[in-house]
Amino acid sequence: MSEDKKTLFIEGKEVEFTNEPNLLEIIRKAGFNVPTFCYRPDLTQFGACRMCVVEVEYPNGRKMINSSCTMPPEANIKVSLNTQRVRRIRKTVLELLLANHNRECTTCEKSGNCELQQYAEEYGVRKITYPTLQPEDMKEIDNSNPSIVRDPNKCILCGACVRACKEFHGHAVLGFANRGSKTLVQPMCGKKLSDVDCVFCGQCQAVCPTGALTIKSDVERVWDEINNKDKKVVVQVAPSVRVAIGEMFGLKPGENSIGKIYAALRKIGFDLIFDTNFTADLTIMEEGTEFVERLTKGGKLPLFTSCCPAWVRYLETHHPDMLDHLSSCKSPQGMLSPVAKEFVPKYYEGYNKDNMVVVSIMPCTAKKYEASREQLTRDGKPETDYVLTTQEFGRMIKSAGIDFKTLEDEKADSPFGEYTGAGTIFGASGGVAEAAARTAYYLVTGENIADNDIKPMRGVDKSSRSKSVELDIKGTKVVVRVVSTLSEAEKAIQEIKNGTANFQLLEVMACPGGCINGGGQPRSCDDIKVKEERAEGLYAEDKGMPLRRSHENPDIIRIYKENLEKPGSHIAHELLHTTYSDKRKGTYLSVGE
Repeated sequence: MSEDKKTLFIEGKEVEFTNEPNLLEIIRKAGFNVPTFCYRPDLTQFGACRMCVVEVEYPNGRKMINSSCTMPPEANIKVSLNTQRVRRIRKTVLELLLANHNRECTTCEKSGNCELQQYAEEYGVRKITYPTLQPEDMKEIDNSNPSIVRDPNKCILCGACVRACKEFHGHAVLGFANRGSKTLVQPMCGKKLSDVDCVFCGQCQAVCPTGALTIKSDVERVWDEINNKDKKVVVQVAPSVRVAIGEMFGLKPGENSIGKIYAALRKIGFDLIFDTNFTADLTIMEEGTEFVERLTKGGKLPLFTSCCPAWVRYLETHHPDMLDHLSSCKSPQGMLSPVAKEFVPKYYEGYNKDNMVVVSIMPCTAKKYEASREQLTRDGKPETDYVLTTQEFGRMIKSAGIDFKTLEDEKADSPFGEYTGAGTIFGASGGVAEAAARTAYYLVTGENIADNDIKPMRGVDKSSRSKSVELDIKGTKVVVRVVSTLSEAEKAIQEIKNGTANFQLLEVMACPGGCINGGGQPRSCDDIKVKEERAEGLYAEDKGMPLRRSHENPDIIRIYKENLEKPGSHIAHELLHTTYSDKRKGTYLSVGE
């Protein structure tokens, strides 16, 4: 055994440890587990719920009950996970939580995925011996925004949402109010989420162990459209959905199931199936052109990417003075919807703007908010009619009685289904910048970059949330900053404001690790390996693609030739570009025109 390793005993098994932050991590690495509500590896330790208690025997024979998530590991201690004392404490905690909880589980959005429900079953809690929540104690449910539903009657005060908001985004939209039995988690002054600076990223609900924070569902409305014989329902699928949805059906994280996704969508009844990867490539053509023009003609730099709607809203509410740095390009979702409504009738009989409904399947709850933006409407109607998260799509597949694992792979429809590897990697932090670099190099030099794999831009763990990469475009030095979480984005903004920024392109994803960890994906907050495997799945598809640069996509070449003329053209600006608003002043700023 090396000098930096020590040992302790878990259930009689000798276990080595080094620099693990707490006893809980050692327990899990040793192949054991204990329940917890408040602990999330990506967040600071809180120790609120007391579900992770264990019995610790010290070398001097003294025995103590400790919470494993806050206890630093010590050499030679003996840890017991399921003694009578420990189980009694956990069961008491569960009873107390359930007594103050709205237990209408069968109609809860988190039913089947609720940790409180899971542990109550595992510990055999069938009777509550404490006074229970009464109808007059019920608090109002906040259903005011398009992305997230907040039900305070199901909150167990674990604080995970408060910490996620503060630590990922640097400002706490949610916080604790009152004291004692009156303690609540709520937005400032009891306001609704729609009335505060929430960016709707969904990371709060991603870490919530109960139904206190859930995704606002559009599933039934989409079913209604599919079953309406007068409607033609067109669907698009985002890059990172393909490497996550399989987890809901027993596939491994990172397994690329895009062919099965296309097949499932057809069985459900969607009329046309397109891939958002196509407009990821289209985004690169427009954004790459915009970046090169700013770089060579003296435009506002650094250029900010505009794919993440949570990031866009953050700028509008916190830094509207920086909006002229933001690319005028719509996101890939925002591009495909108007392209489909404008051009599908040219290629398919029976389709027109009045009977077409566009649905997008996204890893992100903020995409629901994005679809409601005033700037993303045409003729008074939203360009994207409905947004379903990966989780919602998974529930549609299950309710349709489809055996996802056994589906034969199918292909997307043309002409908006072809994509390159560059479009695929949009789903991981650094992917947009890497894809942009591949095409920007071509736009400047007329040659393709020697190595498509710009690996220093990659990485989804905590240490990779901010990285800078210098590119040499035949003598022109370009520094790209890649950040995930708005906390890291804020640091980059402050560098710009104080004059110390040395980068010309800033890619921002609000969710840690990018869209592979979006608020609408299957739960991954307890395992960093899941995020890594999803990202690896995207890079593996990119590596195996015959075309890996956006400007080589034949469907992209075709759409410009037949419909959009060239990147940055007048028609391209009408369909593919947008404006942003100063949310603090209510004024609109034209950006990139």
